[in-house]
Amino acid sequence: MWLQTLADVWTTRLAGFLEGTGLFVVTVTLIYLPGRFLVLPLTRRLLDALGTNDTFELPFLKVFHAAITVFALFNAAVASDFTSFLKATEALVAGATIAIGFASKDVLGNFVSGIFIVVDPKFNIGDWIQWNGKEGVIEDISFRVTRVHTFNNELISVPNSELTANAVTNPVAKEHLRLTYSFGVGYDCDLDEAKSILVAEAMNHPDVLDRPRATVFVQELGASAISLEARFWVQHPARTDVTRIRSAYIQSVKERFDAAGIEMPYPYQQLTGSLEVTHPEDVNGGRVHNE
Repeated sequence: MWLQTLADVWTTRLAGFLEGTGLFVVTVTLIYLPGRFLVLPLTRRLLDALGTNDTFELPFLKVFHAAITVFALFNAAVASDFTSFLKATEALVAGATIAIGFASKDVLGNFVSGIFIVVDPKFNIGDWIQWNGKEGVIEDISFRVTRVHTFNNELISVPNSELTANAVTNPVAKEHLRLTYSFGVGYDCDLDEAKSILVAEAMNHPDVLDRPRATVFVQELGASAISLEARFWVQHPARTDVTRIRSAYIQSVKERFDAAGIEMPYPYQQLTGSLEVTHPEDVNGGRVHNE
């Protein structure tokens, strides 16, 4: 008798659960699919028509997509009466919420940092940035990370909080990028000739701009060499292969320096001193006799 009663109870609960689950799935489908495949594309077209840049448009569409998902799940939970289940397990839900809150502290920080990055008009997709000894072109800004394409053809994901907490340099001005390279030359060389070669090799490269003109400055007097800094301008890195320009320029300068007899010294140390035998009586024919 009691087995039959228990079976009836579980059958009723299972039927109610399956009914609620089916209603949940149907509600999510009816709300999410039109939002994802109809409203979201229309919103994208509207933003494109308004001329919105990618830095704002892409994160906005991601947030809008997430809002559609949350809206669908919330309404499905209400329609299928899953809220009563959550209420019955509110202690468990509260504990899980606290645990998730601690675990998502960094995620929330990166999300807030991403908002600051998006609204900053000087920080845009396609910009070349330098930070913490790294550099590259911004390809995407998401909730958690900013993806940067380096000049070594690597795609790195940088936490948004790292970019907002550290100094970020944007060397691009008016769609042009200034490249700077240092070369060490010997103290006996003709500085004017070395500077002329550095300027000429920069201006001879087809991707280097004629204006502003390349310049060379004496940077410092080092221990073994005089440091010369060459500066020249190229097109925006999104349209220019900076790695190829860098390689070609350094190689051409080295070849011209070799042809002109201009030395590029490397640091070295010269050790001086003498050896003295303190007990010459112990040495006999180059051998030491042990007692």
